[in-house]
Amino acid sequence: MRLRVKLAKRGVSAGALLFFFLPAASAQPNSPRPAFYVSPAGDDTNPGTIEAPWRTIQHAADAVTAGSTVNVRGGTYEERVTVNVSGNARDGYVTLRSYPGETAILDGAHMIPEGRSGMLVILNKSYIRVQGFEIRNYRTSDRRRTPMGISVIGAGSHIELLHNNVHHIEQTFSGRDAPGRGGNGFGIAVYGTDANTPITELVIDGNQVHHLQTGSSESLVVNGNVTNFRITNNVVHDNNNIGIDIIGAEHTAPDPAVDQARDGLVRGNLVYNITSKGNPAYGNDQSSDGIYVDGGSRVVIEGNVIHHVDFGIELASEHRGRVTSYILARNNLIYACNTAGISIGGYGAERGGTDHCTVSNNTLYENDTADTGSGEFQMQFNMTNNVFENNIVYARSRCLMTSSKSGPADGATPTASIDYNLYYCVSGADTSKWAWYPASYTGFADYVRATGNDRHSRFANPLFVDPSKNNFHLQSASPAIRAGTNAGVPVVGEQDLDGGARTSGSNVDAGCYQRR
Repeated sequence: MRLRVKLAKRGVSAGALLFFFLPAASAQPNSPRPAFYVSPAGDDTNPGTIEAPWRTIQHAADAVTAGSTVNVRGGTYEERVTVNVSGNARDGYVTLRSYPGETAILDGAHMIPEGRSGMLVILNKSYIRVQGFEIRNYRTSDRRRTPMGISVIGAGSHIELLHNNVHHIEQTFSGRDAPGRGGNGFGIAVYGTDANTPITELVIDGNQVHHLQTGSSESLVVNGNVTNFRITNNVVHDNNNIGIDIIGAEHTAPDPAVDQARDGLVRGNLVYNITSKGNPAYGNDQSSDGIYVDGGSRVVIEGNVIHHVDFGIELASEHRGRVTSYILARNNLIYACNTAGISIGGYGAERGGTDHCTVSNNTLYENDTADTGSGEFQMQFNMTNNVFENNIVYARSRCLMTSSKSGPADGATPTASIDYNLYYCVSGADTSKWAWYPASYTGFADYVRATGNDRHSRFANPLFVDPSKNNFHLQSASPAIRAGTNAGVPVVGEQDLDGGARTSGSNVDAGCYQRR
């Protein structure tokens, strides 16, 4: 949840990544398990067979056992569903899915959210798979009520949300008592609220989350005691606040030691058309992120495409004394954002910060389209031991590359190591603008000489294939080829944005694509 207001708001060690684990593969039952059926033409007194299906999804979510698959026939179901059964490792998942080739629709158009409520809720359950539903039209203008498309809450393991279409979940409350203090709504929300047992082995894959009005909240979020998660291949777009958010320190779990989403992967997502401008909770403030880590730790963010949002990727913490740490943002393409392409550091000196985060092999192209002064790469407050390397940074006509507001908190710890990048703007190196606390510089050479940054970086046209068509692959003569430093697979990754090898021999190109 974003609480700030501003105009211009606001790498990972290899050793840290050795402790990064992905969720285990889905459990496979030893023998065929029962299948049940739900249909708008059914009856809950039926046996739930394909010939005599049940009428409501809720009846199925109450009645089936571990290993069962519930096939929901196409049609509209005006009901809220709470999953009241669990699967297990031996018998397998409880699967709720649209019948293959059909779409089951959970529609809340005629329902009033009751407090904090979801159209589909998984509370303290494990081995649950929800697949292929359309979930829509759940809305309120009452600030006291929080509509959600899918809500996963409490504790549990092995939960999969696959290929669902969540849209028009709307919090339309028009007032606020402070910036960011409006009503709340969510598309997909995962809240680990148990201090002793996390939500773990979580997969959110292939969903569409779009046309939401979320007020002060987020489109897709994991918050609190959530571990070992994968947020992959989702399309998040046309929403009025943050696209994908990884959160800690919001008192979601009662123990601060575990109140932090951690050990996760955010890969292959497409995020676009996200802005808080016009959101009643923010007014004209443009502070929504495509992907935001607010107090999370040990997360890899790779292979995402983000465009026409406010901030592309932000790594920060809104809470004093807490940091976003050990994040690796690599091989992402970020273009045409309203403010910075990438931002690190707390948005105020009184907020939290960013520690041991690495931003590597990203392509940033003509961001800060609203001319906020945030530049392509923004550094704010309370930053320590970060890395910015192997990136292509192509600025707009103002040629503002970096914007720095604060030095390290203790005056001695490095804020960020910045090198092996390729920079360019049409007006040329001599007019390029750089901020490195407490001074600003005009001209690439003066900036390098004064700061000691980017000693192995270059200022040259990266020669993209066709940026007018959003083709940011490299031409054969591009100076980005072999311009990066090879810090090893734990940092640069195995694949570029196309899914090809990240290295050519031992050579690494700058930017998100490797020329082969």
